[in-house]
Amino acid sequence: MTKAFETTPLPRRFFLQSIAGAAAITALSPFRVSFAAAPGDQRFVFIILRGAMDGLAAVAPYGDPAYAQARGNIALPKSAYTPIDGFYGLHKSFSGFQNLMQQKEAVVIHAIATPYRERSHFDAQNVLECGATRPHGLRDGWLNRALSVIDTKSDTPGLAVGQAIPLALQGQVAVGSWSPSAKGVPPDAMLLTLEKLYAQDDIFHSALSQAVNIHDIVDEGGMGKMRGNANLRNRQAMADTIKAVGKILSDPKGPRIATLELGGWDTHAQQGTEAGVLANNFATLDEAFKGLKEALGPLWAKTVVLAATEFGRTVSVNGTGGTDHGTASCAFMAGGAVNGGGVVAKWPGLDKTQQYEGRDLRPTTDLRQVAKAVLQNHLQLPLRDVEQHIFPDSLQIRPLDGLIRKT
Repeated sequence: MTKAFETTPLPRRFFLQSIAGAAAITALSPFRVSFAAAPGDQRFVFIILRGAMDGLAAVAPYGDPAYAQARGNIALPKSAYTPIDGFYGLHKSFSGFQNLMQQKEAVVIHAIATPYRERSHFDAQNVLECGATRPHGLRDGWLNRALSVIDTKSDTPGLAVGQAIPLALQGQVAVGSWSPSAKGVPPDAMLLTLEKLYAQDDIFHSALSQAVNIHDIVDEGGMGKMRGNANLRNRQAMADTIKAVGKILSDPKGPRIATLELGGWDTHAQQGTEAGVLANNFATLDEAFKGLKEALGPLWAKTVVLAATEFGRTVSVNGTGGTDHGTASCAFMAGGAVNGGGVVAKWPGLDKTQQYEGRDLRPTTDLRQVAKAVLQNHLQLPLRDVEQHIFPDSLQIRPLDGLIRKT
């Protein structure tokens, strides 16, 4: 426990009830949850999708004339998506998110990216969480800087559930932490650590990449039954965690801002289409969206949930049925405070001549535009503070209009 948590604790019975579901599953699952306090009744949940999610698989631009040829054998068949309009289709694993879209409580922002234009997970996640224009441009997280300009009135300044507080919440404002288990490091984090360790060693880095690809191929091809069971376990784990999150966020004296981390998106091999690794991950993420609405009850009307990844994947499939590190992806927003119902995008096109560096989905929206809209229009922070303190060097990046429902 941190000092902040000891001086202003949640009621013990409430705290134990809230985290009971999460306590038994955190060590077995690739996601972690953190919390921090904000004023009023508005809630904000930031879901960090670690590993670089393939946005073209999550929300397929099937109406693009170049889509099928550009994607090759990972282009989604019609049976794998539900049309949103005459151009975009939502992967069918997002059944809960689809219902939210029909209720005008969810929206997809496509062809989106941070200012980062290289392809390192570590640097890209740093930019995603610190809010700078380059890796390590700032030492603290943009959500922590947001807390520093908020007049917090909660009895609990902050709480982190998980093995670590993500960079997005690190900084001068104290946020407490609690870890239900210290059993090891999630597989994704271990692989990313090894990748960073061997980044400058061509031989070891190549060997590591090949080993990961082979493992994924064997796991997908020869252990389908186990993978299916693991998928059900992950979805149940997410559902249980979200119930706990909902209870904590619903406490009148508890936190109002939360972060949740979900790994497993680095699909270099056999990512699948209608079924497979990505479809399973989509279903787990979908549990978070529909679970939060149920868990928060009436407070859902004052909630915004944003899910984003560090960068996207290549447009074309690679030699092992997966995709490599890319640039733009898509982001998901949901909540009763969201002005939803469709896809927001300045579509860049998938023809080879339209791709970024001839290989990636070209970014046309800056993720900071979405984050700034949440901070200004949902959490009611002054634009001056958002632009000068929370996202410095962003004067030319205006908040994206129309994402937050007007009250």
